[in-house]
Amino acid sequence: MADEKKNEFWRWTETNWKNPDLDWRQARYITVGIDVGSVSTQAVIMADGLIYAYGNLRTGWDSPNSARNALRFALETTDMAEERMDYCIGTGYGRVNVPFADRCLTEIACHARGANLIYGPQVRTVLDVGGQDIKSIQCDEKGRVTNFLMNDKCAAGTGRGMEVFADLLEVSINEVGDKSFQYEGQEPEAVSSICVVYAKSEAIGLLRKGWSPGKVLAAYCRSMADRIYSLVERVGVKPEFAVTGGMAKNRGVMDRLMARIGLERLQTRWDPQIAGAVGAALFGYARCKKGKGHKK
Repeated sequence: MADEKKNEFWRWTETNWKNPDLDWRQARYITVGIDVGSVSTQAVIMADGLIYAYGNLRTGWDSPNSARNALRFALETTDMAEERMDYCIGTGYGRVNVPFADRCLTEIACHARGANLIYGPQVRTVLDVGGQDIKSIQCDEKGRVTNFLMNDKCAAGTGRGMEVFADLLEVSINEVGDKSFQYEGQEPEAVSSICVVYAKSEAIGLLRKGWSPGKVLAAYCRSMADRIYSLVERVGVKPEFAVTGGMAKNRGVMDRLMARIGLERLQTRWDPQIAGAVGAALFGYARCKKGKGHKK
């Protein structure tokens, strides 16, 4: 008998979407932003600077195929051909390996610009918690970067670290945030280890002592919030505060972080994971308007 496939608790829901109120045929410029991260890849299609469609999926084994798959995933919801694209900008971890991109830009600039659109021009601090790094960015009313700090030394405090814990505790990554508040007694101390490997070993020890999965998650979420706060504190926090990346969906980390910062984070109707790709597509639109688009 074949072994039953192990549940992949770390696997988050991949999504694609099309704006039902926008007719791409009426647009002068179609621009695309591709954000190839270490864990997830997003493709955003814009029609004259408005979000028309997007795809958000897991990054595969190589950046070129991840970029292609994300664009195809976004186009699946539409009747638009890829050839209609006027300009494409790649960003993120694999930005130099987007085969159909006209140019590439850093994720720092793209997340600031994208946050300016999906959260509003009032944004002054953008926290991007990606799969393998954390960025704290300050920007002006036009989404231009004025200061930033980045920590990419370890996966602790990032999306990949949380995936490891979700798998260890057999809790769906989509439920980790809520589960981290389901425990008895006082809020536990943070997991002390700053490395994912050691933190995982520490968590196993806590489980053997009788801690519930919810309590272990509370300790790890608190640890992640502490690590993120130490970075944010160094670059400074200016209201209004926006969070991008997959970790924005994890209230177990974000609620604990914002309590330390003493601010309410901004809310958006958009998926916060698409911010980098949104910014890239907006930069492409700006180039088209300046006559630098290569098709129209």
